[in-house]
Amino acid sequence: MLQGIKSKNMIKIKPIIAAIMLTFMLAHCKSKTKKTTTMETEHATQTTTKEIIVDVRTIEEWNEDGHADCSVNYPLHEFATKIEELKKYDKVILVCRSGNRAGIAKAQLQNAGYTKEIENLGPWQNITCKTK
Repeated sequence: MLQGIKSKNMIKIKPIIAAIMLTFMLAHCKSKTKKTTTMETEHATQTTTKEIIVDVRTIEEWNEDGHADCSVNYPLHEFATKIEELKKYDKVILVCRSGNRAGIAKAQLQNAGYTKEIENLGPWQNITCKTK
């Protein structure tokens, strides 16, 4: 009879122990997830750079020859009027048809005191738009 009582009590205790263990495991997993997410968010914020891709070809070239959807068109003859706006970016990527006008625009930025990163990517077809 004593054997029967022990078995019945063990049957009742096992689910309770299992439930307690499951609760602790889930709580532990949940707290780890929060820490990881926070760390990734902070890391992403620290490494985010604000960049712009500027095509310095004429409006006609932009419309007729094509352009990258992630770029803006600031024709070289108007480029100097856009420099103050460009100073808010951490990186300016310049393109045109061959890279020549992009080089001129780069020199204009540097002469205007822009000290952040500038890249002449050459022809506009070299652009790879990033999807968010």
